Amino acid sequence: MAILVIALVVLVAVAVLGGGHWYVWRRLVRDTTRAWGPARVTGTAVFVAGPVLMIAALAAERGGAPFWLQRTLGWPGFLWMALAIYLLLAVLAGEILRPLLRRFLDRRGRAETAVEEHEPPATEEPRPSGPSRRLFVSRAVGGAAAAAAVGTVGYGTYGVLRGPGVKRVTVPLAKLPRSAHGYRIAVVSDIHLGPVLGRGFAQKVVDTINSTQPDLIAVVGDLVDGSVKNLGPAAAPLGGLRARHGSYFVTGNHEYFSGAEQWLEEVRRLGIHPLENARTELPGFDLAGVNDLQGESEGQGPDFGKALGDRDTTRACVLLAHQPVQIHEAVKHAVDLQLSGHTHGGQLWPGNFVAAAANPTVAGLERYGDTELYVSRGAGAWGPPTRVGAPSDITIVELASKQA
Repeated sequence: MAILVIALVVLVAVAVLGGGHWYVWRRLVRDTTRAWGPARVTGTAVFVAGPVLMIAALAAERGGAPFWLQRTLGWPGFLWMALAIYLLLAVLAGEILRPLLRRFLDRRGRAETAVEEHEPPATEEPRPSGPSRRLFVSRAVGGAAAAAAVGTVGYGTYGVLRGPGVKRVTVPLAKLPRSAHGYRIAVVSDIHLGPVLGRGFAQKVVDTINSTQPDLIAVVGDLVDGSVKNLGPAAAPLGGLRARHGSYFVTGNHEYFSGAEQWLEEVRRLGIHPLENARTELPGFDLAGVNDLQGESEGQGPDFGKALGDRDTTRACVLLAHQPVQIHEAVKHAVDLQLSGHTHGGQLWPGNFVAAAANPTVAGLERYGDTELYVSRGAGAWGPPTRVGAPSDITIVELASKQA
């Protein structure tokens, strides 16, 4: 039965992927060319190679293919994923413009005919026929759609590669003592080092964090997409993170796809302290961390009782938990502030609507009972190294005492 369900899901996915590409190919290639000349052949080749590279890149990453192959396929395959999304959206938007442009051309043609009927006979020039007018409309709308999609993906990719910006958020905590007022935590999530984002990107993240001179650094999961063997050199710059009270790490779901135990050892070697369902006392508050929900598949899931069960509840508590959905357990355990990531803020609009359906908060600060939840949009990107409508960030969370 399970095999049948999987087969059905695969068939549906293939049908959707194939149907979407066929529709975009029809509008951008077939409808804009007259016959199977060089333009149509080239366009068709692109629309065949694109999805093949995309599927190959996904399969190579998840299947543990040689890292050189992952890197070779990653850039074109994942960029095509983003481009295909925005080509489809742009072509759909073009369906609205198409009849408007045709109507405008028809009215203009009728007006010119009316003027010519009242003018002396002159040497007549050939008029565009019906098919040529349709070709003109298809080329105008298709060209605009392609330009919009390429521009959107290009700008979104540039935004990721230049590195995350810095956000600043102040969070008042009722139990925070006056002595800890103004304490600054640099929150970074979803760096996603992998076949596309490598050592250079990690160094940009480290330089950005260190430039803020935080009191503490919280790395809240999804650090990598790959093994320590392949990505150890890419993660090496993280050993340069500097904060007065050190750096702390909790697992995200992608760590469990990448060898969580090995990565926990590696971050320790880099001088970052993992909080595996654990807690430590800092001046003015407790800092706790729980494993990601994906760890349940390996018997290493979140254990709020272990991390928080015996703490002094008169002290403020800040919890690191990768997924925002863990907020409900945090409320039950009287956590004052939960710091999370996971959502990427949707990463590629309109993905924020999908993220909102699966998470209580997509990005930013919200309150649940007596617990504040802050969700970072993340520093990197998964899949396409592209963000649209959800710029990457590193957030400086400044704790404020209500006694100050």
